[in-house]
Amino acid sequence: MRPGPPPDRDETETERLDRNLIELLQEVRVVQTGVQVLFALLLAVPFSARFDAITGFQRGAYFACLIGTLAASVLLIAPMALHRILFRMGQKEYMVEVSNRLALGGLASTAVAMVAAMLLVSDVMFGLGVALAIALATAAAFLGFWCALPLRRRRQVLALRRRARARRG
Repeated sequence: MRPGPPPDRDETETERLDRNLIELLQEVRVVQTGVQVLFALLLAVPFSARFDAITGFQRGAYFACLIGTLAASVLLIAPMALHRILFRMGQKEYMVEVSNRLALGGLASTAVAMVAAMLLVSDVMFGLGVALAIALATAAAFLGFWCALPLRRRRQVLALRRRARARRG
């Protein structure tokens, strides 16, 4: 079941789709810049003098971070490409739905990259035991703030809407 527009909005379906697409593209722009900067920095790391001294585990963490930022870049830039290619073809609802999924995938990839980055840096600084604890805490923060918090609110809103419909119907 797709949630409808909030009851306090007086907009047509076309206006809602326009607003949703604009909001989504704006949100993607914000996170996309950070991911691209991280990706650029990661591409330079193997060329630094000390890169050869890292352990195999650290290379794995680095590569996970690199792949995460690559995936995030692909997924977060895709909505813009989708919009440009389908521009003026009457595909706004499709663009909003697909771009939303791409953005969620991009956020998940960003979280993977950030957890891997924390794992790598904290392993270099403090050792594996502390690094694993920091990586787990980082993953828990992403899951809590990026998943659990909005999903909890989403369930509450959908339940309120169901009750309101039941009272009306």
